[in-house]
Amino acid sequence: MPATDLVRDHTIYSCVMGSRAFGLATDDSDTDRRGVFLAPTALFWRFEKPPTHLDGPAEEQFSWELERFCELALRANPNVLECLHSPLVEHVDDRGRELLALRGAFLSRQAHGTFARYALGQRKKLDADVRTHGAPRWKHAMHLLRLLMSCRDLLRTGALTIDVGDGREPLLAVKRGEVPWPQIESWMTRLATEADEAAASSPLPPEPDHARVEDFLIRTRRASALREVIS
Repeated sequence: MPATDLVRDHTIYSCVMGSRAFGLATDDSDTDRRGVFLAPTALFWRFEKPPTHLDGPAEEQFSWELERFCELALRANPNVLECLHSPLVEHVDDRGRELLALRGAFLSRQAHGTFARYALGQRKKLDADVRTHGAPRWKHAMHLLRLLMSCRDLLRTGALTIDVGDGREPLLAVKRGEVPWPQIESWMTRLATEADEAAASSPLPPEPDHARVEDFLIRTRRASALREVIS
């Protein structure tokens, strides 16, 4: 089976991500598509296993195999969690709906550490740009601020909200280079501090619900195997 057929024929959930999902799209924004495919169980019985992720077949399209997606979501990977909470769903079947119903099982206070580590890595890149070129990549600065806001609000409320809402215009001003870098640095520091404070009293559980997610994965794999036997 060609790898692209897994995305074409076995996608259980797909959505639009990036600026369009975040409420930050402008006329020149790309359409980033993300998805989850369920590789038929029989493919795992071979020496050569199905891929854990795939690019394409369309431009700006990326998909994860269900098990890999669940593994990353249980680790509170920011990109994967945000994919699971996109307001712009393009395709979902019954298994995809069950995955979406599990969104809360993936959320925990572990998000504080993973989001913070990701943010720190991005901040180092921005600082390097400022040292080398005298200015950061403004679009990257905007998205880092958005991530920090999302992390803080997740820890405060227990819910992951993707659309920036009222934050759209201030963030787009950063993207246009209209906000001085020292002011952006101060904003980032304040958001990180607020996230740290929120983590101490967050309504989120200490860890995600591994058992619920594993039960879903096992049932889905078993159902796939039974369908293949019957057919």
